Amino acid sequence: MNRIAVLGATGSIGTSGLDVIAAHPHALQAAAVTTHRRWSELAQQAQKYRPRFAVISDETAKSQVDRQQFPAGTELLFGPEAIETVACHPEVDTVLCGIVGAAGLRSAWAAVECGKRIGLANKETLVVAGPLIMQRAAKTGAQLIPVDSEHSAIFQALQAGRRQDVRRVILTASGGPFRGWTKSQLANVTVAQALAHPTWNMGPKITIDSATMMNKALEIIEARWMFGLEPDQISVVVHPQSIIHSLVEFTDGSVIAQLSPPDMRLPIQYALTYPERWAGISPTLDWATAHQLEMFPPDLEAFPALQLGFEVARRGGSAGAVLNAANEAAVQRFLEGTLTFCDISRSCREVLSAHNFLTQPTLSELLRLDGWARQEIARWMA
Repeated sequence: MNRIAVLGATGSIGTSGLDVIAAHPHALQAAAVTTHRRWSELAQQAQKYRPRFAVISDETAKSQVDRQQFPAGTELLFGPEAIETVACHPEVDTVLCGIVGAAGLRSAWAAVECGKRIGLANKETLVVAGPLIMQRAAKTGAQLIPVDSEHSAIFQALQAGRRQDVRRVILTASGGPFRGWTKSQLANVTVAQALAHPTWNMGPKITIDSATMMNKALEIIEARWMFGLEPDQISVVVHPQSIIHSLVEFTDGSVIAQLSPPDMRLPIQYALTYPERWAGISPTLDWATAHQLEMFPPDLEAFPALQLGFEVARRGGSAGAVLNAANEAAVQRFLEGTLTFCDISRSCREVLSAHNFLTQPTLSELLRLDGWARQEIARWMA
């Protein structure tokens, strides 16, 4: 029995992960579920899956929680440290890291320290601290398996050849709701427009990142560290249908791709069952119907966030932590209506350019710069 801690259980990754667990009760078990403050939803999940632990990381919610809604066999814990505790617990075999943003870094780090198998959906973990995470995993024996659909596709396609024979990887991007828009057209984008993703159903932060293409910038950085690639071995193409999830090109010119309908349950299941492949609950392609699969080069002028990803992948060091934190703060300001859509990328570039770059930062230095970058976004607005 693979006992799984689902971190961020009430989010889109967490609920998809629990769907996969429910589909394979003979082999998968939810050992722990966590949320930040959505305790009522967490209680419903606890009633259904009967985990050993349920964690609410927002301690201010402690007085509001009705403990009677949680089953007697589930231990209820509070605070961010409790998430790290369950990530390292001996009754947990695999940690599904689905907490969005830099908030997911500490729990992922804890899982790495304890040598766990990790299904990594939180791309920010490697964006912020990629070299540190990968170096530590090599020492502790932790196994990182990507859950992002693009990185899962690369992970799968890489198995078609030797790592030293890889020429490059090609990340696909849906293009979000503004594919084909010009820079001038993007100047007046509303929050509602940016949240209307054409193919994926995700949370607001990731959806906005898709609209700005910052999600692809972060994925460039994640791929750099996850797969040990040089920055010039990573390319991006826009693929509106979201069927080809990414491609790997080998030195002989062969290109291997992973295709499937857009559904996060497939890469989640693969991360939980690797190296085996089980019958799943995700939809499959209908080969009896016609398909049109298009790919276009990205427009770096209209979507300057993408260029930031390439630059940060080349620089390494503290640049990823600063870009990620600045983007999280800017996206939140945009959602609140105090920052324009185009100002998200613009402010991130200025904060990145202004920071005191460190070539080999420690984890504490990265966390300090995370806080600094968020404050700089507020100053930039002023």
